[in-house]
Amino acid sequence: MKKYLMLMLACAGLLAGCQEDFLDRAPETNISDAEYWKTANDLQLYVNNFYTAFPNPIGIYSPGVWGSDADEGSDNMIYTGYNAALNGERVIPSSGGGWAYGDWSALRSINYFLANYDKAEESWETKKRFVGEALFFRTYFYFSKLKTFGDLPWVNQPLDPTSAELKNARLSRAVIVDSLMNDLNKAIDYLPTKSKASSMRINKEIAQLFQARIALYEGTWEKYHAGTAFGVTGSDGEKFLQKAAQVSETLIKGNSGYQLQPTPGEDGYWRLFNQIDYSSNTEVMLWRKFDINLNGGHYWHRYTNTGAGRGMTKDLVDSYLCTDGKPIEISTLYKGDATLQTVVAGRDPRLAQTMYVADGKHIVTNNRPGGAAPALFEIPSFSAANENKPATGYQVYKGHNPDYNQQLDRGTTGFILFRYAEALLIFAEAKAELGAFSQTDADLSINLLRARVGMPALKVEAISNDPKPEFPALSPLVNEVRRERRVELACEGYRHDDLFRWAAADEKIVGWKPKGAVLAQWKDLVPAAQLATYPVDEKGYVEFYKNISGMSSGYKFNVGRDYLAPLPQDQLVLNPDIKQNPGW
Repeated sequence: MKKYLMLMLACAGLLAGCQEDFLDRAPETNISDAEYWKTANDLQLYVNNFYTAFPNPIGIYSPGVWGSDADEGSDNMIYTGYNAALNGERVIPSSGGGWAYGDWSALRSINYFLANYDKAEESWETKKRFVGEALFFRTYFYFSKLKTFGDLPWVNQPLDPTSAELKNARLSRAVIVDSLMNDLNKAIDYLPTKSKASSMRINKEIAQLFQARIALYEGTWEKYHAGTAFGVTGSDGEKFLQKAAQVSETLIKGNSGYQLQPTPGEDGYWRLFNQIDYSSNTEVMLWRKFDINLNGGHYWHRYTNTGAGRGMTKDLVDSYLCTDGKPIEISTLYKGDATLQTVVAGRDPRLAQTMYVADGKHIVTNNRPGGAAPALFEIPSFSAANENKPATGYQVYKGHNPDYNQQLDRGTTGFILFRYAEALLIFAEAKAELGAFSQTDADLSINLLRARVGMPALKVEAISNDPKPEFPALSPLVNEVRRERRVELACEGYRHDDLFRWAAADEKIVGWKPKGAVLAQWKDLVPAAQLATYPVDEKGYVEFYKNISGMSSGYKFNVGRDYLAPLPQDQLVLNPDIKQNPGW
C-alpha cells in the first residue's frame, strides 16, 4: 500500500493547491507514506487526485461532450457508425469489461484516504471538507458502476487483493444507493458552501445536485423497471423520488448564489455553452479549465464546424415546441420540414441555437486571418470525410466556438461538469413522478427555463393535448416535464441514462430507424455523388443506416438483457458468488 500511495502521488494530474487550474496540474513533490498524513496540505494533495475521475473528453475526431448523446447511444443523436450496444451486439467479455480488479483501484485510493485522514495533526474543522470531497468521489465512483452493472459489492475499506471481502456477493442496487445517500448526507454536512469553498472544488451545493441526480435515477429506475429482472423486489422507488425532490428543492431555495445565467438575444443560450472561462457564470457550478500550456487543450472545434460524424435526429428536433407553447402536431406556427429554415421557424428558440441553420446568423468561423469576413453556415458538410460529415443533415451547433484560433489546432473552451439548470429539472421530474407537481412547482423550475428563452410558461391545468406524445402511457404532465429536460439538456450527454432509467428502450429504441433532415432541400447545392451517400426513407428524410444490413429493420436492443452490461467471464469463475446480469 505504501508503494501504491507513492505511485499515486507521482502520477496524479493535479495541483497541490486550490487555484482554478488545479484540475490539470501535477503535484510538486512525492511524499513517502511514513512522512504523510501530517498537515492539511497533505490531505488536499491526496484528495486532488480524485478529481481525475471526472471525464476529460479531449480525443481527436471527437466534438467532446457535444457528441455524447450519439456516442453513448440515444434517440437524440447518431453517428456515422451505428451504436452496437443499442443494437444488441455486446458480448460477454472474457476479462476486463469494467469489473476487473484494476477497475476498482480508484475506490481503494478513496477508501485508503478515509481510513487514514484522521492521522493528520489538524482540527476536525480543517479536515472535514477533505473528508466530504472523498465521500463525494466514492459516490461518483459507485454511481458509474451502478449504471453499468446494477447490483454491486459494497467496499468501504482499503482492501488488498487477497482480502476475502472482495469475494462477497453483490448487494441489491437499492442497498448500494442507500449507502450512497448516506455518504452524500455526510459530504453535504462536511463541505463548505459556495461562498466559503475554494474555486473549482466540490462544495455543498454540488454535492446536493449530485445526490439529487442519483436519487432521481434510482427512483425512476425502480419505478419503471418494477416487475422485471432489473427491478428491486418490493420497491417502487418512491423513497428515492422523495429524496430527489427534497434535496433539489433545498438547493433551489437555499440562496446559494447559483441561479440560471441570463441568455439575452438570439444567441444567448448558444453562448452559454462555448465560453473559455466560466468563473463568473452563475449557472455553471463546476467546470474544467483548459490551457494549451498546462494540459494541451482539446480538439473539439476542429469538428464542431463540420458535424464530427454525428447528427441530431428528427426525433429530437420534433420534440421542440412552437413559440405558442404547443407541439408541432397541433400548432399553426409549424412550417414543416422542407428546409432547415422552416424547421426552426416559430419554434422554441433553443432549437435554432442547438443546430446549424442557413440564416446568415450561424457562424462557422470568425476572427479569420487577414481580417476575412466570418464564414457563415450555408449547407451541412456533406463533402467532409466520413468521421467529420454530419450523419443526419441536422448539424449540432450547441457548444461550437467559431473563433478561428479555437479551430486551428487545440481549443480551450471550458467543459461544464455541473450546472444549476439540472437542479430545476430534477425537482420538476421528481415532483411529477410523485404526483405532486403544482403550478407553484412549475414556476419554481420549468418556467424559469422557458422564460429565459422567451417561451410561454407551462400551465399545469392547461397542457396542450399532444396527439403524438412521446410516452403515450404516461400523463401529459410527465410528458411535458420530460420534454423540457430533453430540450434543455440536448446534446449534453444525459439522454442515454434517461432512456435507461425510464425503461424506455421498448418505446424509443427497439425497431427504431433514426431519421434526419429532408435531403432534397440540398439537391441543387450539393453534388449528386455526395448526396448519394445519404440514403432516404419513403418520405425523403435521411435514413443513414438504411443500407446497413444489421440495422435495416431498426435497432435490435434486447429489453430483457441490454439495460445492464455483462460481467466478464473470468470474474464469474474466480468468484462463484457473483452472478451474471439478467439475460446474459
